[in-house]
Amino acid sequence: MTGLGLEEVILAVIIGTLAAIVYSLRVLIMLERRVASMEQNIQRMTSRILREEKVIEKMISRKRSPSRKKASTRKKTTKRKKR
Repeated sequence: MTGLGLEEVILAVIIGTLAAIVYSLRVLIMLERRVASMEQNIQRMTSRILREEKVIEKMISRKRSPSRKKASTRKKTTKRKKR
């Protein structure tokens, strides 16, 4: 029984290299899917934060606008001198 011939060794190396390439592509695809899901989660969180900021801005503008109107409609009064 003789060992493997040169052609068989070269073929085994080529097949092993191709298998390694396929495995590494599989890992890259899995990592890309994880990154994509992380991006979606980040987008969801930022959209929620943006909605909350808009609500807060509306609340602040509502609180400020009536006080400005009241200040402009008040009559100016002068202080009475003490006798």
